[in-house]
Amino acid sequence: MPHILIVEDETIIRSALRRLLERNQYQVSEAGSVQEAQERFSIATFDLIVSDLRLPGAPGTELIKLGQGTPVLIMTSYASLRSAVDSMKMGAVDYIAKPFDHDEMLQAVARILRDRVNAPASAPAGEPRAANGKASAEKTSPAAANGEIGIIGSCPPMQDMFVKIRKVAPTDSNVLIQGESGTGKELVARALHNLSRRAKAPMISVNCAAIPETLIESELFGHEKGAFTGASAGRAGLVEAADGGTLFLDEIGELPLEAQARLLRVLQEGEIRRVGSVQSQKVDVRLIAATHRDLKNLAKAGQFREDLYYRLHVIALKLPALRERGSDVNEIANAFLARQSARIGRDDLHFSHDAEQAIRHYSWPGNVRELENAVERAVILSESAEISADLLGIDIELSDLEDDDMLDNLPALASSNSASHEPTEDLSLEDYFQHFVLEHQDHMTETELARKLGVSRKCLWERRQRLGIPRRKSNATSDN
Repeated sequence: MPHILIVEDETIIRSALRRLLERNQYQVSEAGSVQEAQERFSIATFDLIVSDLRLPGAPGTELIKLGQGTPVLIMTSYASLRSAVDSMKMGAVDYIAKPFDHDEMLQAVARILRDRVNAPASAPAGEPRAANGKASAEKTSPAAANGEIGIIGSCPPMQDMFVKIRKVAPTDSNVLIQGESGTGKELVARALHNLSRRAKAPMISVNCAAIPETLIESELFGHEKGAFTGASAGRAGLVEAADGGTLFLDEIGELPLEAQARLLRVLQEGEIRRVGSVQSQKVDVRLIAATHRDLKNLAKAGQFREDLYYRLHVIALKLPALRERGSDVNEIANAFLARQSARIGRDDLHFSHDAEQAIRHYSWPGNVRELENAVERAVILSESAEISADLLGIDIELSDLEDDDMLDNLPALASSNSASHEPTEDLSLEDYFQHFVLEHQDHMTETELARKLGVSRKCLWERRQRLGIPRRKSNATSDN
């Protein structure tokens, strides 16, 4: 069981974080300052240190040196994100902005601990930085072909995506990643950075929707002393912090128009001007942006700058939704199950057949984020080695699962149907259903029809209604 040290001077935050981590099978120790942590513990023996940046006495970054290689996750407020970037340059493994939600923290912790275990491997970390409010997407694929990318995916759309990533990554072209929330857009951005010539430089991730609109220009581009009320000193922005590396702007569709104009200057001229400054400075930044919104339509509506849209749209990558990825969903679910099993020290957990079918056929509107949460919940609630569909807590119609059973039965039905000479391989599932029912309902009861199709009578009735196939009177009266 991983042992985590929390260093936080606010008792309420410290206690809440301790309870959260303990509920998720972590061993936790806590301290209110760096000095207290030194007095009470051997800091280098922990698996992870989660520390506030601003503490009484020495700052949280002091733990980087004291940890002697132990990863340190820095917590900070949005008002001091620039300081958090500085802490990463000092050796912190990542930062997480407060206030954070529980999923955000758990994903960051899980990723850092996993990366530490896999540290000798040459392949780069495969998950997005959960510290910026995004869900972790998928662990590194066991397939060697995708190892350097770090994304699970065997379906054709993902294989096509991997080809494009490898082609685009070595360039400095701007990239726009499109896809629904929770599909792993930051994971793709991380792969593009790791495979680029900028891999050794920082990748700065910013969730544009998470920073207050009044602060976003200052946070991105920096400000001079006196530029606005409260600007008691000058500060560099996150674009400047990414100089030589990659800037990932997630949910760029939420960026205010004023900030869009400043960003356009970065892309056109390769320079920034801090808020309140009359002087510009050069920056070398590769921009990767992501959104779940239609930027082209936003531009037409005047809610997004059209010139910025075309600057971003040099290379566009479209991530498919999880429901469009076929059997990938089961592979990803098994990867999450393996991770959760390792966390609680069990190696006997597995999905039941009905759980596998539910995972495969559920639409997953929350995509990979929802899948991960469902698997984690099921593992926690499971009282036996077999995880059932009920434990996943997803709502799926029985008839959806029966579709799969009927599909499995098609070859057998075709071979046993001596009266029919229609080629079933060219029929859709609905076409075959209609063809089979119309041909056999004169001499089969509803029960016999349902049994032959491999579905329940309820499903047979529902399909009749949907497809407009009435029951024959002779059939109806003969099947009581």
